Amino acid sequence: MATPNQFTQPQSTDYGGDEVSALVLDPGFATTRAGFAGEDVPKSIVPTYYGVKNPPGAAAPKLLFGENAMHDPQPYIDVRNPLAGGGAEEWVSDWDAAGKLWEYAITSRLTGERKRTIRTGSTTQGGAEDEEDTEMKDGENGANGDDADDEENPMAFHPLLMSEPGKTTSSSRQKAIELVMEGWDIPAFYMAKTGQLAAFSVGKTTALVVDVGASMVSITPLMDGMILKKGVKTSPLGGNFISNQIRQMFASQPSPVPLVPYYMIESKTPVDAGQPSQAVYKKFAVSPTDSFRAWEEERVLKGFKESVVQVYEHGRLSAPAAQGMTNEEAAKSSDPGKTYEMPDGWNQLFGTERYKVSEGLFDAAGAYSNDENPAPKPEQTIAKLVEASLLACDQEVRPALLNNIVIVGGSSLMQGFVRRFDIEIKALFPGPNVRLSAPSNPVERKFASWIGGSILSSLGSFHQLWISRKEYDEHGPIIVEKRSK
Repeated sequence: MATPNQFTQPQSTDYGGDEVSALVLDPGFATTRAGFAGEDVPKSIVPTYYGVKNPPGAAAPKLLFGENAMHDPQPYIDVRNPLAGGGAEEWVSDWDAAGKLWEYAITSRLTGERKRTIRTGSTTQGGAEDEEDTEMKDGENGANGDDADDEENPMAFHPLLMSEPGKTTSSSRQKAIELVMEGWDIPAFYMAKTGQLAAFSVGKTTALVVDVGASMVSITPLMDGMILKKGVKTSPLGGNFISNQIRQMFASQPSPVPLVPYYMIESKTPVDAGQPSQAVYKKFAVSPTDSFRAWEEERVLKGFKESVVQVYEHGRLSAPAAQGMTNEEAAKSSDPGKTYEMPDGWNQLFGTERYKVSEGLFDAAGAYSNDENPAPKPEQTIAKLVEASLLACDQEVRPALLNNIVIVGGSSLMQGFVRRFDIEIKALFPGPNVRLSAPSNPVERKFASWIGGSILSSLGSFHQLWISRKEYDEHGPIIVEKRSK
């Protein structure tokens, strides 16, 4: 039996009989995760980036969603992201695209697509009218606007729990419930903060959640399951910041590192370390757009981050070490380094540079910077962000929060991150009451908020918290402010 994945259409046998489970949707800046409540991992994981294909002469732009469509180097594809990211005041910058992307994440793997049956009447020779049924996918238009139609909407049978960032405006929350209730016809709905769900994923109701995502770092304090809103802090120093640091590091090398995406390579020949590549490049009649290239370059940078980049575990690189050297100088003399090969075959041994690209997360002065990319502010670094969050909370709850620090997010998986975080926090808050909890399983750390939503929405006691269709019809979108706190 084939293993299910986000690229295959679900079969009728996948639904588990007549039982209807709640849907859990966790929109992140890099990927959007969706799945059924009670499951261990999300079944559907799609890029939050999407393509807009608008060739000359096209009647209307075509939206492209999913891994397969997004990595095909077609011309006239502009790659965008519907989320604002970086801790912006407004969560979503394009609600129309976000709604279509989230619907794709659910229908492409979980429920199946919405379909519309067009009933057309045709008169036979005897004068009787024959009825013809034509199935059409959602979004297609029938030839005759007067024909009756029935819509088959599998999403209408599933309650939906949706995650949201720690700082979300009231207008964004109301727009979200309006989208799913009126656009998707969801029978029941609930919104929960990502930090809250991440704490639940590790079995904690009191915690200080440090979520290091793609576009930002967020700090969320919880006491007895309730978020302490005044302590929620965000910073733009997430995975995208690390990608930008890598780009600056590549440019600063004596021989700048070539950043060539995979789609441009026809063939390559092995070369020695540091030597120019001997690759044959593909030729395109119409070159892909700059945004498409930047998206594909990010794919290369992601591989570099996962294979090479580390966080220096023994304190700041600028701090003094033995024999009058700094930590950076000591690492240069003792660290063997790591080799990485780029898509075009160029390869090199990377030494302490791989530590420096992540140093800005903890030491603003240690980050790469230039006129176009200024160094981060000290208060944006992770340790200072945690300190600001704790100081914003009442003094009597700080020990409990320090004793229950939870580290999640895909960008926290860099080697050495947890150890360095421990050193930085204990330097700010000396004492035995600092305890960290960071899931060792990469899946549990990357998808912590989705897993927490899966656990929460599958509890029998949670059913009373759903915002029902009747309540929404009676009170309107404002109900989300009263029920989802």
